[in-house]
Amino acid sequence: MKINVIVFGATGMVGEGVLLTALNHDQVESVLVIGRRACQVMHPKLKELIHDDFFNYSAIELQLKGYNACFFCLGVSSLGMKEDDYSRVTYDLTMAAAKTLSRLNPDMTFCYVSGTGTDSTERGRLMWARVKGKTENDLTKLPFKAVYLFRPGLLKPVKDQKNVRMLFKVMAWPYPLLKLLFPQMVCTLHDLGLAMINVCMAGYSKPILENLDIARVAAD
Repeated sequence: MKINVIVFGATGMVGEGVLLTALNHDQVESVLVIGRRACQVMHPKLKELIHDDFFNYSAIELQLKGYNACFFCLGVSSLGMKEDDYSRVTYDLTMAAAKTLSRLNPDMTFCYVSGTGTDSTERGRLMWARVKGKTENDLTKLPFKAVYLFRPGLLKPVKDQKNVRMLFKVMAWPYPLLKLLFPQMVCTLHDLGLAMINVCMAGYSKPILENLDIARVAAD
């Protein structure tokens, strides 16, 4: 099975790491990056589509057809944000893209990146976790072939990444020790990308993948 994938968030750290992994994978035939600015990556498999309105895709729908996977890696920090504002750029934005893609590509597998600690009950004390939980829950109700929800923790960047936050640069050197001591809390961006590709090809036994699941599926 060959994968033709749409990637959102390629100019961010998570999206860039997933993109680089996908471009270097033999089973990935083509990649369409949708973003507000160029991702600064060149590759024969890669096509970019610059789009300003992430709440409305009517002008580019024809260019979104024919893909069987989506790796949705867009995200913002909730720090300093009110719940309504965070919900708009997390829940509303994600659902706008997902509803469009599920209508255009019903055979698509949709992979969504949330994070360790996401609250599936939508009732917890942490605002970001509630919003992410609601987003996850409602994505599973859309008519995709499959939806997988990835909850990575501390991430080790992919080699040669450009968009890496300082915290993750600093934490890269003790990563082997962290992996040994706290495997349930960490994973690599390479493994995250591989896990997304593998669930699209072979599925997985459950829709939510925590760090241990990501490492397990990446190794398959």
